[in-house]
Amino acid sequence: MPIKHWLGGIFCLALTGGIACSAENQAAAKHVVGGMVLIPAGEFTMGSNKEENAAMWREANALNPYGFNDKLYVDEHPAHKVTLPAFLMDKYEVSNAQYRNFTIATRHSPPAMWPQNGYNLTNKYLASLPLVYLRQVASERFKLDMDVTTMTQKALLAELMKIQTERGVLPVTTVTWADSDEYCRWAGKHLPTEAEWEKAARGPEGFEYPWGNDWDPKKINTMSENPEAPYSAGGSYPGDKSAYGVYDMAANVSEWVADWYDAYPDAPPSDNKYYGKTQRVTRGGITSSGHYDALSLMFRAAKRAHLPPDSALIDLGFRCAKDIK
Repeated sequence: MPIKHWLGGIFCLALTGGIACSAENQAAAKHVVGGMVLIPAGEFTMGSNKEENAAMWREANALNPYGFNDKLYVDEHPAHKVTLPAFLMDKYEVSNAQYRNFTIATRHSPPAMWPQNGYNLTNKYLASLPLVYLRQVASERFKLDMDVTTMTQKALLAELMKIQTERGVLPVTTVTWADSDEYCRWAGKHLPTEAEWEKAARGPEGFEYPWGNDWDPKKINTMSENPEAPYSAGGSYPGDKSAYGVYDMAANVSEWVADWYDAYPDAPPSDNKYYGKTQRVTRGGITSSGHYDALSLMFRAAKRAHLPPDSALIDLGFRCAKDIK
């Protein structure tokens, strides 16, 4: 079990075998504990004071030419200081396999996609099916691109289990805010607050993107050809990693966070009809955004998005955070 230590006022974790950080170097912030990353206590700048320029708009009151429904930047105002205690953040987005354990343990309904693609079917159940039904499942649910009519049960099971294993490491999607919140609570964690998410993404220097201030499309996958899974396994793009060691915060899937969508403290007056306890905040860009340079705006760590809490989208998932007691 981790043991808490205070060295010169800097929080550190010691694991069996030695201390994992020092007063000279806040390496503890990058230390992974049980699949989570330690984000140190302290102040950071949340939001931004960025302003749109006229070239971003076709005409007054028009939709943004890039297709966004909301004006850019305005809900990020003003940039403001936030102080947080130390906390833990999931290194990766919650995976299908992790969420599946939750549904089995709690009998929680599976994500909407699983009954359609067969991920809700366990290996034990598949192995129990008569060959004729197994072939039907392989063709209709798993969309196996093979002549299943000539395949043996052993060969079919091998292919289906391979597919299930590959799916297991992908981020879980088509989950609502309540689904995500319930999973995190079941796991002894909580959905990260907006502030926790943004601090983990921006790092101690307050970067524009998790890796720095310069846009670099090579660090993330911005275009997917697979409409059923427009994302990658956690950590597939090592360039998309914050200074604290948290992956996939610029892209992959967007993520639910705990907060209702509302104006920041001391924000200028707004007629934003979505403010208030009607929609929840989502953070992070999505792999299926496209390849245009202008869409780099989607992957900024300060960018906010929002959805009705009962939304369950193919490119929307979540990760969890945990308080340090």
